[in-house]
Amino acid sequence: MAQKLMKLGIKREKGYLYYIDKKGDVSCAKMARGKKKGGSPKKVAKCGITRKKGYLYFIDKKGDVSCAIMKRGGRKRKKR
Repeated sequence: MAQKLMKLGIKREKGYLYYIDKKGDVSCAKMARGKKKGGSPKKVAKCGITRKKGYLYFIDKKGDVSCAIMKRGGRKRKKR
């Protein structure tokens, strides 16, 4: 289950990718389609979120920043 971190209400434009950047702010970039190249990212909102290891951070359907524990599948690795 996802946990809501910050309510922003971001309205998304079609053809853009929205994500949390390294500084913890929401950015967007134009997506590459076919031979067309993508665009450089631009800041949408300043949040300043500090990330924790093992969590996935994303913008949910309502345009708010949320996080969820990452589910890791597969076989356990042997320690060397």
